[in-house]
Amino acid sequence: MHHPVILLLCLSSLAGAANLPPEDLSQPVTADVIVSTGGTAILKCTVQEHQESSLQWSNTAQQTLYFGEKRALRDNRIQLVHSSPNELTISISNVVLSDEGEYTCSIFTMPVRTAKAVVTVLGVPQKPQVFGFESPLKENDKAKLRCTTSGSKPAANIKWYKGPEELDGAQTSVVEDGNGKTFTVVSFIEFDVTKEDDEAEITCAVGHESLHDSAKSSSHKIQVLYKPTAKIESRPNMPREGDKLRLQCDAYGNPVPDNYVWERENSELPLLANIEGNSLVFLNLNKSDSGTYTCKASNTLGTFITHYKLDVNDAPVSHTDPSPIPSTSSIDHAVIGGVVAVIAFLLFCLLIVLGRYLIRHKGTYLTHEAKGSDDAPDADTAIINAEGGQGGSDDKKEYFI
Repeated sequence: MHHPVILLLCLSSLAGAANLPPEDLSQPVTADVIVSTGGTAILKCTVQEHQESSLQWSNTAQQTLYFGEKRALRDNRIQLVHSSPNELTISISNVVLSDEGEYTCSIFTMPVRTAKAVVTVLGVPQKPQVFGFESPLKENDKAKLRCTTSGSKPAANIKWYKGPEELDGAQTSVVEDGNGKTFTVVSFIEFDVTKEDDEAEITCAVGHESLHDSAKSSSHKIQVLYKPTAKIESRPNMPREGDKLRLQCDAYGNPVPDNYVWERENSELPLLANIEGNSLVFLNLNKSDSGTYTCKASNTLGTFITHYKLDVNDAPVSHTDPSPIPSTSSIDHAVIGGVVAVIAFLLFCLLIVLGRYLIRHKGTYLTHEAKGSDDAPDADTAIINAEGGQGGSDDKKEYFI
């Protein structure tokens, strides 16, 4: 049921299209141009049907720049790029802000036909200037920095960075310059600083469409003053009795610590310990040097105290050579020991022989002494015979050694 309505709409559209004026082939065609100060603007004008007439470019003051290939205005910045019956292209180099405006391309047919091209000139911002780095900051102070850039059109935008990290919280103001066309942009930022911010690079970056996705920037390093921190290093790490030991107090601060004081808890420093700059040196460690030592590192902002507990280990046990070369004295002692051993052995053997000899002769003496009593009829006779036999034996001898 909606088909008649649709058909009616289609017929109305065709009737409207039929009433459109035909395309004017003699109408010049141009395009708007955006250029930065110092750049080059290209103005191009084309036409399909020139009707035996030439194209002409005029500036914002309606002064003729080029009529066909003929220069009309003596301005060396304006040059002919291409000229033909259907095209007229010119260039304007070293563009300034006053070049901005509406340019006209004309063709002198009947009637005269014209086309407009708007040239927009961008003001390039100057390199930013940063203020607030004139004096060092103290730890936990608030940094107050200001960044300024002028000559931008339209107004530039400013961002702050600390290293690669973008900083938030900046406040920006925009002021029109005296020429009434460009702007000065000022950005303020505040943030608390710590000792980790010492030597941190703060960057003010200016962004603008005339910079083609790049940015102009200025960077400065902030100086943060802070009191020292320190730690004690032992060299060697496991000191032994008799070693040379250096306890080194490594301190960090801004300004650099320049005063070191060494102390020993509950006692005086050992007499043989020397203070050399930030180090305490023991030339010959002793077990009595064990204890807790303190280093006090100072700069103009304060003092840091660090401790080190020293435990002196026993001296290493020396190992003798498993195959030493014998000395002459050791050889003499060995020879004398061998001779004494031989003599002792011979004396021992001689004693054994003499002992056995004495035992045998003592038995023979007792046997001869009782000989004569063997045939006696009674005891008295045996005694007499024994005494008589002892006295009558001329050849019995006794030997004693």
